[in-house]
Amino acid sequence: MKQLFNGMSYNKYLKRAMDVVLACILLLLFSPICLLVSIAIKLDSEGPIFADVPERVGQNGALFKMFKFRSMIKNAHVLLHTDSRFKTLFEQYQKDSYKLKDDPRVTLVGKWIRKHSLDEIPQLLNVLLGEMSIVGPRAYYPDELENQQQKHPDTKKFVAEVLSVKPGITGLWQVSGRSEVHFDKRIALDAEYIKSISFFEDIRIIFKTPLVMVTGRGAV
Repeated sequence: MKQLFNGMSYNKYLKRAMDVVLACILLLLFSPICLLVSIAIKLDSEGPIFADVPERVGQNGALFKMFKFRSMIKNAHVLLHTDSRFKTLFEQYQKDSYKLKDDPRVTLVGKWIRKHSLDEIPQLLNVLLGEMSIVGPRAYYPDELENQQQKHPDTKKFVAEVLSVKPGITGLWQVSGRSEVHFDKRIALDAEYIKSISFFEDIRIIFKTPLVMVTGRGAV
């Protein structure tokens, strides 16, 4: 029985059941907030409610579309990569492990929902679809993984471990500094989580997550 709550046995059998139950409960609890956030996004700026971003890398390298509330201007990701006005910003984006502290593309509503991680709530749909877990490693962009491994060659040993499980809405790195943690430290934390994966570790991370959301610590 003890093995069921630890390691790969837990990851294979119990974790999925916990994900589905928690996702359903949280979607129900957050539904009023989701409605308010959706209205605020539409009133604040032009564009869809959900962010139009590239696919992420999931378990075993499979690509999937992540659901997130839009916190930036319309076509923000495309503009960052193609618009000459954002050339310097794109260079800073790559330098800072694909995170920006002062991003001019972020809307007024976007700043608030990003600070409190409300933009992440729609990822509960990815959990129900079996593409993500409540707790797990970060879901990386394909080019992010490629470029950051070139920048930090010593991290390559962690990537295979990280991609062996489903990415999570929250995780060890999220409750250990969020965007203040750069790629090399972040992926090492992800690998550390996988080595010690257990029901009780997931519960610990889940209970720490609301405090991070409320305080906005480490958010960009």
